[in-house]
Amino acid sequence: MFFNSRGVSVLLALSISIVTTAFLSLLENISDVALLLTFILSGTSSYLLISIVLEFIFFKEINRIYDVFNKLGEKDYSFVEELEEKKTLNPLKKINQEIFSYAAIKQQEIEELKRMAAYRREFLADVSHELKTPIFAAQGFVYTLLDGAVKDKAVRGKFLKKAAKSLDGLEMLVNDLLTLSHIEAGEIKMHFESFSLMDLMQDVFEQFEGKADKKSIDLQFDKTYEDEIKVYADYHRIYQVMLNLISNAIKYSEENTKVVVGFEIRSNEVEVSVRDHGTGISPDHIKRIFERFYRIDKSRSKDRGGTGLGLAIVKHIIEAHGSSVSVTSSLGKGSTFSFKLPRKMQGKNKPLPSVSKPLA
Repeated sequence: MFFNSRGVSVLLALSISIVTTAFLSLLENISDVALLLTFILSGTSSYLLISIVLEFIFFKEINRIYDVFNKLGEKDYSFVEELEEKKTLNPLKKINQEIFSYAAIKQQEIEELKRMAAYRREFLADVSHELKTPIFAAQGFVYTLLDGAVKDKAVRGKFLKKAAKSLDGLEMLVNDLLTLSHIEAGEIKMHFESFSLMDLMQDVFEQFEGKADKKSIDLQFDKTYEDEIKVYADYHRIYQVMLNLISNAIKYSEENTKVVVGFEIRSNEVEVSVRDHGTGISPDHIKRIFERFYRIDKSRSKDRGGTGLGLAIVKHIIEAHGSSVSVTSSLGKGSTFSFKLPRKMQGKNKPLPSVSKPLA
Protein backbone atom coordinates (compact mmCIF):
# COMPACT_ATOMS: atom_id res chain seq x y z
CA MET A 1 0.00 0.00 0.00
CA PHE A 2 1.31 3.44 -0.95
CA PHE A 3 0.04 6.67 0.61
CA ASN A 4 -1.42 9.35 -1.68
CA SER A 5 -0.76 12.99 -0.85
CA ARG A 6 -3.33 14.40 -3.31
CA GLY A 7 -6.42 13.58 -1.25
CA VAL A 8 -4.91 15.02 1.91
CA SER A 9 -3.75 18.13 0.02
CA VAL A 10 -7.26 18.73 -1.42
CA LEU A 11 -8.91 18.48 1.99
CA LEU A 12 -6.41 20.80 3.65
CA ALA A 13 -6.54 23.30 0.74
CA LEU A 14 -10.36 23.38 0.86
CA SER A 15 -10.26 23.95 4.60
CA ILE A 16 -7.79 26.83 4.26
CA SER A 17 -9.71 28.47 1.38
CA ILE A 18 -13.05 28.18 3.22
CA VAL A 19 -11.63 29.70 6.41
CA THR A 20 -9.90 32.49 4.46
CA THR A 21 -13.05 33.30 2.46
CA ALA A 22 -15.17 33.24 5.65
CA PHE A 23 -12.94 35.80 7.35
CA LEU A 24 -12.97 38.07 4.29
CA SER A 25 -16.75 37.89 4.08
CA LEU A 26 -16.93 39.56 7.49
CA LEU A 27 -15.42 42.71 6.03
CA GLU A 28 -17.72 45.40 4.67
CA ASN A 29 -18.01 46.19 0.96
CA ILE A 30 -16.54 42.80 -0.17
CA SER A 31 -18.07 41.70 -3.42
CA ASP A 32 -19.01 38.15 -4.32
CA VAL A 33 -16.47 38.16 -7.16
CA ALA A 34 -13.67 39.06 -4.74
CA LEU A 35 -14.73 36.28 -2.38
CA LEU A 36 -14.83 33.81 -5.26
CA LEU A 37 -11.37 34.82 -6.44
CA THR A 38 -10.05 34.58 -2.90
CA PHE A 39 -11.51 31.09 -2.54
CA ILE A 40 -10.00 29.93 -5.83
CA LEU A 41 -6.58 31.53 -5.34
CA SER A 42 -6.18 30.48 -1.72
CA GLY A 43 -7.36 26.96 -2.52
CA THR A 44 -5.04 26.57 -5.51
CA SER A 45 -1.96 28.00 -3.81
CA SER A 46 -2.62 26.04 -0.63
CA TYR A 47 -3.08 22.83 -2.60
CA LEU A 48 0.18 23.31 -4.50
CA LEU A 49 2.15 24.20 -1.39
CA ILE A 50 0.71 21.41 0.77
CA SER A 51 1.03 18.74 -1.93
CA ILE A 52 4.68 19.66 -2.53
CA VAL A 53 5.47 19.57 1.18
CA LEU A 54 3.63 16.30 1.76
CA GLU A 55 4.92 14.62 -1.37
CA PHE A 56 8.60 15.47 -1.06
CA ILE A 57 8.98 15.51 2.71
CA PHE A 58 6.55 12.97 4.13
CA PHE A 59 4.77 10.64 1.75
CA LYS A 60 7.75 10.12 -0.56
CA GLU A 61 9.84 8.89 2.35
CA ILE A 62 7.02 6.74 3.72
CA ASN A 63 6.52 5.13 0.32
CA ARG A 64 10.25 4.47 0.13
CA ILE A 65 9.99 2.52 3.38
CA TYR A 66 7.41 0.25 1.77
CA ASP A 67 9.65 -0.09 -1.30
CA VAL A 68 12.64 -1.06 0.84
CA PHE A 69 10.68 -3.65 2.78
CA ASN A 70 9.55 -5.15 -0.52
CA LYS A 71 13.20 -5.40 -1.57
CA LEU A 72 14.08 -7.02 1.74
CA GLY A 73 11.42 -9.62 1.09
CA GLU A 74 13.06 -10.31 -2.28
CA LYS A 75 16.54 -10.43 -0.60
CA ASP A 76 17.69 -7.45 -2.65
CA TYR A 77 20.16 -5.40 -0.56
CA SER A 78 21.46 -3.15 -3.30
CA PHE A 79 19.68 -0.12 -1.82
CA VAL A 80 22.01 -0.15 1.21
CA GLU A 81 25.04 0.86 -0.88
CA GLU A 82 22.93 3.47 -2.68
CA LEU A 83 21.84 4.98 0.64
CA GLU A 84 25.41 5.08 1.95
CA GLU A 85 26.51 7.06 -1.10
CA LYS A 86 23.67 9.60 -0.79
CA LYS A 87 24.20 12.38 1.74
CA THR A 88 21.24 14.51 2.79
CA LEU A 89 20.36 17.28 5.23
CA ASN A 90 16.72 16.20 5.39
CA PRO A 91 16.24 14.82 8.94
CA LEU A 92 13.40 12.53 7.83
CA LYS A 93 15.57 11.06 5.09
CA LYS A 94 18.37 10.50 7.58
CA ILE A 95 15.99 8.66 9.89
CA ASN A 96 14.75 6.56 7.01
CA GLN A 97 18.29 5.73 5.94
CA GLU A 98 19.04 4.52 9.46
CA ILE A 99 15.88 2.40 9.43
CA PHE A 100 16.70 0.95 6.02
CA SER A 101 20.29 0.11 6.95
CA TYR A 102 19.26 -1.46 10.25
CA ALA A 103 16.55 -3.54 8.59
CA ALA A 104 18.96 -4.72 5.89
CA ILE A 105 21.65 -5.65 8.42
CA LYS A 106 19.16 -7.64 10.50
CA GLN A 107 17.83 -9.39 7.43
CA GLN A 108 21.36 -10.32 6.38
CA GLU A 109 22.05 -11.61 9.89
CA ILE A 110 18.96 -13.81 9.64
CA GLU A 111 20.11 -15.17 6.29
CA GLU A 112 23.57 -15.86 7.75
CA LEU A 113 22.03 -17.69 10.71
CA LYS A 114 19.97 -19.80 8.32
CA ARG A 115 23.07 -20.56 6.27
CA MET A 116 25.04 -21.54 9.38
CA ALA A 117 22.18 -23.74 10.59
CA ALA A 118 22.14 -25.52 7.24
CA TYR A 119 25.94 -25.86 7.39
CA ARG A 120 25.74 -27.41 10.89
CA ARG A 121 23.14 -29.91 9.74
CA GLU A 122 25.28 -30.82 6.73
CA PHE A 123 28.39 -31.08 8.92
CA LEU A 124 26.72 -33.38 11.45
CA ALA A 125 25.46 -35.57 8.62
CA ASP A 126 28.96 -35.70 7.10
CA VAL A 127 30.60 -36.51 10.44
CA SER A 128 28.07 -39.27 11.13
CA HIS A 129 28.68 -40.75 7.70
CA GLU A 130 32.48 -40.53 7.91
CA LEU A 131 32.54 -42.10 11.39
CA LYS A 132 30.07 -44.79 10.48
CA THR A 133 32.13 -46.16 7.60
CA PRO A 134 35.26 -47.31 9.54
CA ILE A 135 33.24 -48.33 12.60
CA PHE A 136 30.91 -50.58 10.62
CA ALA A 137 33.83 -52.04 8.68
CA ALA A 138 35.74 -52.91 11.87
CA GLN A 139 32.56 -54.29 13.43
CA GLY A 140 31.96 -56.52 10.44
CA PHE A 141 35.43 -58.05 10.59
CA VAL A 142 35.33 -58.55 14.37
CA TYR A 143 31.88 -60.14 14.40
CA THR A 144 32.86 -62.41 11.53
CA LEU A 145 35.80 -63.62 13.60
CA LEU A 146 33.57 -64.10 16.66
CA ASP A 147 31.14 -66.14 14.60
CA GLY A 148 33.83 -68.79 14.04
CA ALA A 149 36.26 -67.43 11.48
CA VAL A 150 38.81 -66.86 14.26
CA LYS A 151 39.67 -70.57 14.11
CA ASP A 152 41.01 -70.20 10.58
CA LYS A 153 44.49 -68.69 10.95
CA ALA A 154 44.64 -67.31 7.40
CA VAL A 155 41.22 -65.65 7.67
CA ARG A 156 41.92 -64.47 11.21
CA GLY A 157 45.10 -62.65 10.25
CA LYS A 158 43.53 -61.10 7.15
CA PHE A 159 40.43 -59.86 8.98
CA LEU A 160 42.39 -58.51 11.95
CA LYS A 161 44.57 -56.49 9.58
CA LYS A 162 41.48 -55.09 7.86
CA ALA A 163 39.87 -54.25 11.20
CA ALA A 164 43.07 -52.54 12.32
CA LYS A 165 43.20 -50.55 9.10
CA SER A 166 39.62 -49.39 9.62
CA LEU A 167 40.42 -48.35 13.18
CA ASP A 168 43.53 -46.50 11.98
CA GLY A 169 41.32 -44.59 9.55
CA LEU A 170 38.93 -43.80 12.42
CA GLU A 171 41.80 -42.53 14.56
CA MET A 172 43.05 -40.36 11.70
CA LEU A 173 39.58 -38.88 11.23
CA VAL A 174 39.15 -38.11 14.95
CA ASN A 175 42.62 -36.56 15.13
CA ASP A 176 41.91 -34.36 12.11
CA LEU A 177 38.59 -33.26 13.62
CA LEU A 178 40.31 -32.39 16.90
CA THR A 179 43.06 -30.53 15.05
CA LEU A 180 40.57 -28.50 13.07
CA SER A 181 38.43 -27.81 16.11
CA HIS A 182 41.39 -26.64 18.21
CA ILE A 183 42.71 -24.36 15.46
CA GLU A 184 39.29 -22.79 14.83
CA ALA A 185 38.74 -22.26 18.57
CA GLY A 186 42.12 -20.57 18.90
CA GLU A 187 43.23 -23.11 21.51
CA ILE A 188 46.39 -23.91 19.58
CA LYS A 189 48.89 -21.20 18.88
CA MET A 190 51.63 -21.17 16.29
CA HIS A 191 55.24 -21.68 17.43
CA PHE A 192 57.07 -19.25 15.12
CA GLU A 193 60.72 -19.81 14.29
CA SER A 194 63.12 -19.35 11.42
CA PHE A 195 63.76 -22.52 9.42
CA SER A 196 64.82 -23.77 5.99
CA LEU A 197 62.04 -24.56 3.54
CA MET A 198 64.36 -26.77 1.51
CA ASP A 199 65.09 -28.99 4.54
CA LEU A 200 61.38 -29.22 5.30
CA MET A 201 60.55 -30.22 1.72
CA GLN A 202 63.29 -32.85 1.63
CA ASP A 203 61.67 -34.45 4.70
CA VAL A 204 58.25 -34.31 3.04
CA PHE A 205 59.56 -35.83 -0.20
CA GLU A 206 61.17 -38.67 1.73
CA GLN A 207 57.87 -39.29 3.50
CA PHE A 208 56.07 -39.85 0.17
CA GLU A 209 58.81 -41.60 -1.75
CA GLY A 210 57.14 -45.02 -1.67
CA LYS A 211 53.67 -43.65 -2.43
CA ALA A 212 54.98 -41.68 -5.42
CA ASP A 213 56.99 -44.63 -6.76
CA LYS A 214 53.86 -46.80 -6.88
CA LYS A 215 52.37 -44.38 -9.45
CA SER A 216 55.71 -43.55 -11.10
CA ILE A 217 55.35 -39.91 -10.04
CA ASP A 218 58.45 -37.74 -9.68
CA LEU A 219 58.60 -35.38 -6.70
CA GLN A 220 60.81 -32.46 -7.68
CA PHE A 221 61.50 -28.74 -7.41
CA ASP A 222 60.76 -26.42 -10.31
CA LYS A 223 64.44 -25.46 -10.47
CA THR A 224 67.71 -25.76 -8.59
CA TYR A 225 67.91 -23.60 -5.47
CA GLU A 226 71.51 -23.08 -4.40
CA ASP A 227 70.87 -20.52 -1.65
CA GLU A 228 69.12 -21.44 1.56
CA ILE A 229 65.46 -20.34 1.68
CA LYS A 230 64.41 -19.43 5.21
CA VAL A 231 60.96 -18.43 6.41
CA TYR A 232 59.55 -17.35 9.76
CA ALA A 233 56.66 -19.68 10.59
CA ASP A 234 55.59 -22.73 12.60
CA TYR A 235 57.74 -25.59 11.28
CA HIS A 236 55.42 -28.41 12.36
CA ARG A 237 52.28 -26.73 11.04
CA ILE A 238 53.85 -25.89 7.66
CA TYR A 239 55.15 -29.47 7.54
CA GLN A 240 51.54 -30.58 8.09
CA VAL A 241 50.38 -28.25 5.30
CA MET A 242 52.93 -29.62 2.83
CA LEU A 243 52.10 -33.22 3.81
CA ASN A 244 48.46 -32.59 2.92
CA LEU A 245 49.20 -30.75 -0.32
CA ILE A 246 51.76 -33.27 -1.58
CA SER A 247 49.54 -36.18 -0.55
CA ASN A 248 46.62 -34.71 -2.51
CA ALA A 249 48.87 -33.94 -5.49
CA ILE A 250 50.05 -37.56 -5.66
CA LYS A 251 46.56 -38.91 -5.04
CA TYR A 252 44.93 -36.99 -7.89
CA SER A 253 47.82 -36.99 -10.39
CA GLU A 254 47.93 -39.39 -13.29
CA GLU A 255 50.59 -42.09 -13.39
CA ASN A 256 53.99 -41.29 -14.95
CA THR A 257 53.67 -37.58 -14.21
CA LYS A 258 55.32 -35.29 -11.67
CA VAL A 259 54.51 -33.13 -8.67
CA VAL A 260 56.46 -29.88 -8.70
CA VAL A 261 57.19 -27.63 -5.72
CA GLY A 262 58.35 -24.09 -6.40
CA PHE A 263 59.47 -21.05 -4.41
CA GLU A 264 59.14 -17.45 -5.54
CA ILE A 265 61.47 -15.44 -3.33
CA ARG A 266 60.62 -11.80 -2.70
CA SER A 267 62.11 -9.19 -0.39
CA ASN A 268 59.85 -9.90 2.59
CA GLU A 269 58.14 -13.18 1.73
CA VAL A 270 58.35 -16.49 -0.08
CA GLU A 271 55.48 -17.82 -2.17
CA VAL A 272 55.29 -21.61 -2.01
CA SER A 273 53.48 -23.50 -4.78
CA VAL A 274 52.59 -27.15 -5.33
CA ARG A 275 51.67 -28.15 -8.89
CA ASP A 276 50.25 -31.49 -9.93
CA HIS A 277 49.37 -33.00 -13.32
CA GLY A 278 45.96 -34.40 -12.53
CA THR A 279 42.46 -34.01 -13.90
CA GLY A 280 42.11 -30.45 -12.62
CA ILE A 281 39.31 -28.80 -10.65
CA SER A 282 36.30 -27.00 -12.11
CA PRO A 283 35.57 -23.40 -10.92
CA ASP A 284 32.42 -24.57 -9.11
CA HIS A 285 34.42 -27.03 -7.02
CA ILE A 286 37.30 -24.62 -6.33
CA LYS A 287 34.92 -22.47 -4.30
CA ARG A 288 34.21 -25.35 -1.93
CA ILE A 289 37.28 -27.59 -1.76
CA PHE A 290 38.39 -26.06 1.55
CA GLU A 291 35.12 -27.01 3.25
CA ARG A 292 35.13 -29.90 5.68
CA PHE A 293 34.46 -33.27 4.09
CA TYR A 294 33.90 -31.71 0.66
CA ARG A 295 34.92 -34.16 -2.06
CA ILE A 296 34.91 -33.42 -5.78
CA ASP A 297 34.25 -37.03 -6.71
CA LYS A 298 32.96 -38.79 -3.61
CA SER A 299 33.10 -42.30 -5.02
CA ARG A 300 36.72 -41.97 -6.25
CA SER A 301 37.80 -40.04 -3.16
CA LYS A 302 36.64 -42.87 -0.92
CA ASP A 303 38.78 -45.32 -2.85
CA ARG A 304 41.81 -43.04 -2.56
CA GLY A 305 41.48 -42.66 1.20
CA GLY A 306 41.83 -39.54 3.32
CA THR A 307 39.49 -37.96 5.83
CA GLY A 308 38.19 -35.10 3.68
CA LEU A 309 39.60 -32.61 6.21
CA GLY A 310 43.11 -32.07 4.83
CA LEU A 311 42.45 -28.91 2.83
CA ALA A 312 40.30 -27.43 5.60
CA ILE A 313 43.25 -27.88 7.98
CA VAL A 314 45.61 -26.37 5.38
CA LYS A 315 43.36 -23.33 5.03
CA HIS A 316 43.20 -22.66 8.79
CA ILE A 317 46.93 -23.15 9.37
CA ILE A 318 47.87 -20.77 6.56
CA GLU A 319 45.31 -18.21 7.76
CA ALA A 320 46.83 -18.48 11.25
CA HIS A 321 50.08 -17.36 9.59
CA GLY A 322 48.34 -14.26 8.22
CA SER A 323 48.18 -15.59 4.67
CA SER A 324 45.74 -17.47 2.46
CA VAL A 325 45.75 -20.38 0.04
CA SER A 326 45.06 -19.70 -3.63
CA VAL A 327 44.19 -22.28 -6.27
CA THR A 328 44.55 -22.18 -10.04
CA SER A 329 43.44 -25.14 -12.11
CA SER A 330 42.83 -26.25 -15.68
CA LEU A 331 40.65 -29.25 -16.40
CA GLY A 332 42.74 -32.06 -17.81
CA LYS A 333 46.02 -30.29 -17.06
CA GLY A 334 46.32 -30.09 -13.28
CA SER A 335 46.14 -27.71 -10.34
CA THR A 336 48.45 -25.40 -8.42
CA PHE A 337 48.06 -24.57 -4.72
CA SER A 338 50.08 -21.64 -3.40
CA PHE A 339 50.51 -19.55 -0.25
CA LYS A 340 52.94 -16.99 1.13
CA LEU A 341 55.14 -17.04 4.21
CA PRO A 342 57.22 -14.19 5.70
CA ARG A 343 61.00 -14.45 5.49
CA LYS A 344 61.46 -12.92 8.93
CA MET A 345 59.53 -11.49 11.86
CA GLN A 346 57.50 -8.53 10.65
CA GLY A 347 58.22 -5.33 12.60
CA LYS A 348 56.98 -5.57 16.17
CA ASN A 349 55.05 -8.73 15.45
CA LYS A 350 55.90 -11.28 18.12
CA PRO A 351 55.36 -15.02 18.04
CA LEU A 352 52.07 -16.07 19.55
CA PRO A 353 52.37 -17.77 22.95
CA SER A 354 52.63 -21.52 22.76
CA VAL A 355 50.36 -23.97 24.55
CA SER A 356 51.45 -26.93 26.56
CA LYS A 357 48.90 -29.27 25.03
CA PRO A 358 50.30 -30.86 21.86
CA LEU A 359 48.12 -31.09 18.81
CA ALA A 360 47.26 -34.41 17.28
